[in-house]
Amino acid sequence: MDTPDLLSAALDESGIGEEEVANHNNMQDNPMNPSRFQIPPHLMNFLPPHMIQQMAAHMAQQMATHMAQQNSFQPPGSSKFLGGGDKGPGGGAMPYFMVPPFGYKASNGSAPFPMFRPPFDMKYAMGPGGMPLPPQQTGEDAEEEEELGLAETYAEYTPSKLKIGERHPDAVVETSSLSSVAPPAVWYNLSIPEEIIDRGLLSALQLEAIVYASQQHEVVLADGSRAGFLIGDGAGVGKGRTIAGIIYENYLLGRKRAIWVSVSNDLKYDSERDLRDIGAGELEVHSLNKFKYAKISSKVNGSVKKGVIFSTYSSLIGESQSGGKYKTRLKQLLHWCGDDFDGVIVFDECHKAKNLCPVGSSKPTKTGLTVLELQNKLPKARVVYASATGASEPKNMAYMTRLGIWGEGTPFREFSDFISAVEKRGVGAMELVAMDMKLRGMYMARQLSFSGVSFKIEEIPLVKPFIAMYNESVKLWVDARAMFQEAAELMEGDSRIKKTMWGQFWASHQRFFKYLCIASKVPFVVSLAREAVKNDKCVVIGLQSTGEARTLEQLEEQGGELSDFVSTAKGVLQTLIEKHFPAPNRKKTLKLLGLDGIVEEPNPSPPPSSSTGGHKRKSARQARRGVKRYREASSGDDSEAEVKSEPESDFEPSVSGSAAEDSEGSSAVESDAEDDFNPFGDDSDGDDPWASRKSKSKGKSKKPKAKKKRKHEKALGNGTAPQPQRAAPTVDSEKKAAAMKQELLDRLEKLGDKLPPNTLDQLIDELGGPDNVAEMTGRKGRVVSTDNGTIQYESRSEVDVPLETLNLTEKQRFMDGEKHIAIISEAASSGISLQSDRRAKNQARRVHITLELPWSADRAVQQFGRTHRSNQVNAPEYIFLISDLAGERRFASIVAKRLESLGALTHGDRRAGESRDLSRFNIDNKYGRAALETMMRGLMEMEVPPLVPPPEDWEGDFFADCRKALVGVGLVNEDEFNKMQNLDKDYNNMSKFLNRILGIPVELQNAMFKYFTDTLDAIISEAKKTGRYDLGILDLGTSGDNVRRVKVDEFIRSHATGTAKTELHTVSVERGLSFEASQDLWKELVGKDEGYYLSNQVRNGKKTAVLAVCDQARRSKEKKDKLFRLYRPNTGLQVRHESLTELKSKYKKVTPDDAQPHWKEQYESSENTCSHVYWYSSCRKKTMGLTCEVGLRRRTYHVLSGSVLAVWAKVESVLSSVHGHHNSSKLQVVRLKTEDSLRIVGTIIPSNCVAPLINVLSQDAEKTHSETF
Repeated sequence: MDTPDLLSAALDESGIGEEEVANHNNMQDNPMNPSRFQIPPHLMNFLPPHMIQQMAAHMAQQMATHMAQQNSFQPPGSSKFLGGGDKGPGGGAMPYFMVPPFGYKASNGSAPFPMFRPPFDMKYAMGPGGMPLPPQQTGEDAEEEEELGLAETYAEYTPSKLKIGERHPDAVVETSSLSSVAPPAVWYNLSIPEEIIDRGLLSALQLEAIVYASQQHEVVLADGSRAGFLIGDGAGVGKGRTIAGIIYENYLLGRKRAIWVSVSNDLKYDSERDLRDIGAGELEVHSLNKFKYAKISSKVNGSVKKGVIFSTYSSLIGESQSGGKYKTRLKQLLHWCGDDFDGVIVFDECHKAKNLCPVGSSKPTKTGLTVLELQNKLPKARVVYASATGASEPKNMAYMTRLGIWGEGTPFREFSDFISAVEKRGVGAMELVAMDMKLRGMYMARQLSFSGVSFKIEEIPLVKPFIAMYNESVKLWVDARAMFQEAAELMEGDSRIKKTMWGQFWASHQRFFKYLCIASKVPFVVSLAREAVKNDKCVVIGLQSTGEARTLEQLEEQGGELSDFVSTAKGVLQTLIEKHFPAPNRKKTLKLLGLDGIVEEPNPSPPPSSSTGGHKRKSARQARRGVKRYREASSGDDSEAEVKSEPESDFEPSVSGSAAEDSEGSSAVESDAEDDFNPFGDDSDGDDPWASRKSKSKGKSKKPKAKKKRKHEKALGNGTAPQPQRAAPTVDSEKKAAAMKQELLDRLEKLGDKLPPNTLDQLIDELGGPDNVAEMTGRKGRVVSTDNGTIQYESRSEVDVPLETLNLTEKQRFMDGEKHIAIISEAASSGISLQSDRRAKNQARRVHITLELPWSADRAVQQFGRTHRSNQVNAPEYIFLISDLAGERRFASIVAKRLESLGALTHGDRRAGESRDLSRFNIDNKYGRAALETMMRGLMEMEVPPLVPPPEDWEGDFFADCRKALVGVGLVNEDEFNKMQNLDKDYNNMSKFLNRILGIPVELQNAMFKYFTDTLDAIISEAKKTGRYDLGILDLGTSGDNVRRVKVDEFIRSHATGTAKTELHTVSVERGLSFEASQDLWKELVGKDEGYYLSNQVRNGKKTAVLAVCDQARRSKEKKDKLFRLYRPNTGLQVRHESLTELKSKYKKVTPDDAQPHWKEQYESSENTCSHVYWYSSCRKKTMGLTCEVGLRRRTYHVLSGSVLAVWAKVESVLSSVHGHHNSSKLQVVRLKTEDSLRIVGTIIPSNCVAPLINVLSQDAEKTHSETF
């Protein structure tokens, strides 16, 4: 039944016919559009039929209300029910406040109100205390809630087809979905000498990757280019050696030239080490950025004719300003390779160059285009992509054009087609893609097992002075936002300047509060670190950023003298006010305010010409001569923006001749310059954060366009009356803006004494100074306290160690045991190994302390890869430090769950028997986004009643307090005049929400985050109840169910890189439990509450019998209540546990004799009678002539497995044509093990789609085969 049918049915019920709506429309000047009251198609994915009907009724009610409101009041008994009277549309009084209907755009131009969440099930009555009561579940609800167990996540890994080489030194695992598919047969013979294999220089699983890569490189794609290979191994498996092995294999076959692209210049030394380690020391590695801009094979460059050229992604786009034939690095490389180049090109850590295709922006970055051009210009090259998160984020695959997944001869013509197909299909789709790639032999993804690793979460209570300082900072920022807004209006800045200003404002806001959060943990870290060193352990402390830029600015202001450690947080706000506050320039300000003789300051709000926003002053500029890195946020995650190595402009600094060599900076520099502008963070409120950079590089030609745009804006009105020319701000308004700026600086100065100092300097100082702490960061200098108690700034470089190798020297000191504490920053640490290596002198156990957790588990596991790697003497110990601020506890639990699923142990709490359900904690998914949308709309009181009631213990009006706080952080906009509030355009952006709520006072912040997670839980439980919950991969036939194969249809077809088999399995799952089998369980029970129960409720003259078994390992949330596993006659063991209280409220304990007749009746009936007929004597599906399997003990499933990608489009078309577009949105991927031990992973195909699918797949298959068992 589609939406209009439902709507008309509901209208009938409410006494309004469709023709009346039509009559109504004829009478109105502005006819009503019924589509406004229809259910948006995307909701059909979420909702089951009974809820759709419920919504339709709700909409009919709205329509009736709406129609009533549009008419003048009719006295009772009036003949005209819908007549418009003579007052025209909306005549008469409007007796009700109308909630804008679904999908209806509000008239004030604010965000539209899409109906996003499923309305709460009407069965959810409100219980005492305003909390919803769970509905009394009917038998069928209870048993159908979830009949598939959540799959265990990882399985032990050993190479399946290749039988050479020594075992890998450590346990390695693979996701169990991948482990259920086998790679293709091996036919390639290695050229690597046997001696290397016998000595174990390359382990069996590294050799396996080399063989499959070499095999894949023999395949040519439909467009004539050579197929590539993706290594998806996690940190610590030994990707470096695998890559070295692939290069060496090709070198031995006469392909003497190779290119290795990675993220930081430090990794060049690692690549040399990897080649040496596998016995390929004769291959020389040359740094691309050390060459002059001439032929690489020319004398001036040392006549390099063979070997490996190592480059960073930023060097690839290098360009010389002095002209000449080889003025770009790309041209040099292409010339060196030659047109027929068939050697190896490795894109290492390619996820770090993520924004090769910025999502949502039509223009990819220059790096992205260069990476693509390098592949396009050398079609015969053997490309290897290496990335630990390669296939987890489809967006990161944009430049992997050689995988043959999209393009000519594949189901997806363009990359965009591939992305939309995958993203539409939910969690399971990417798993299917990964499995398909492994099947075709183009992908391997192994991870180091975390068994032996332990971790604990330490909660740090916030002390009163800190909370007071935090709340004071919040107040200052809220006032600053209002002042920035007012000053921008006074100064009448144009829209581009405002865009830049707000971009800078929110980026600084985010950093300021991040620094405060970290600072609250420093004292605790210091005591933990000292304790660990006392116990003969070594400590590694992970930080995200260094705060160097602030230090340099402070240093300059104070003429090189420092009286105390610099406060990074204070510096962030001070720089923002000084550089970006909309006020006249400094000279004019001083004149207006009658002050003079203070240092001159550059113009306050130019579009940022460098990554720090204004022109840098000299010493700061010198300190930042290395590669400046933009902070880049992955997938709209501007939380801990990862550092991206791209120089600050899109070309290398314009230095001619040999000076250019050094200008790229040879070490992984992360001078906190990237701190100031975060072009990829969603928090830069400009739509195109690159606009200001583009306008700079294109020069004058850009200006007329900008003018045109401004004229256009004025013509549109943009909130102001059209005016021929922008008037200059008056002297009064300039004075006022200047005074506001001064006031902010004065208030900051007052607060400044309470703000914490730079975390990194404070840590090093308290842990014994630079002599005892190995610092591996990208900064050039640091602030230290000398022996006589003075504070001074010193360069990090040492007499005999150049700055570019300083991090490596520090690493060596740590590995040799000269220093027992290491502090690493995110930027400098990529690729650095700090584990207790068997080859290192320092083999003490590592304690890895994390101060700032990323809110994505993948990124966290990347970070832990620094201390947990192959070939270690003992596994590390992780400590997450979390404070009571916005959701840190939740992020910690997401990461903890991921580590547990990888085999790690929590301290003293094995949580035995608990299903490792990562989904409960994860917020970065569609349910998280739906919860955010629902919560924000609830706070704005657009949803009446709200999905979750406000917290009872909150004093005051919770929603009003939240709205006020959200205005302060820019997620709610407030009209100055009428105080009307509406949501910001990005109100439902998760990363923006998580960053911004840090700017809310502590208590409210926590209450709001708690309210958000409660909303999320409600949405997830709703989705689970309605069977719309996307669980990722599920296990079919868990808990002892018998899975039998009934039939298999095979289809063999060719694809871009060979042939592949697609199989459609028909399986029968028996899940019932006979009374005899239940007796065997009953005999072993000992607890007084265990045993048979009968339901209190009688339906159709029948009662439900269940067997309750106490689950010793688990307790309910309240800790006191015991939890029970239930067995039912028709569906066996239930996934959901019941607490003793729930059990006793619904059931009564009985003897086996009392239970037997009820048990047997249901068991026998459920062989072919569905629950509806059993309990209610009728079934809607049955009356329509369809089969209904609800509650049957034997169910039939159809699972499509094998190479599903090749037939993706066909499967889509069948699902859509049978179900209508919307119903097929979710691909439920399942894994099952049959009685004859066959493991199948695939996607469930609804039974009514099977016949058309077989028909479609047979049409162009090269070979088909069918077998019945």
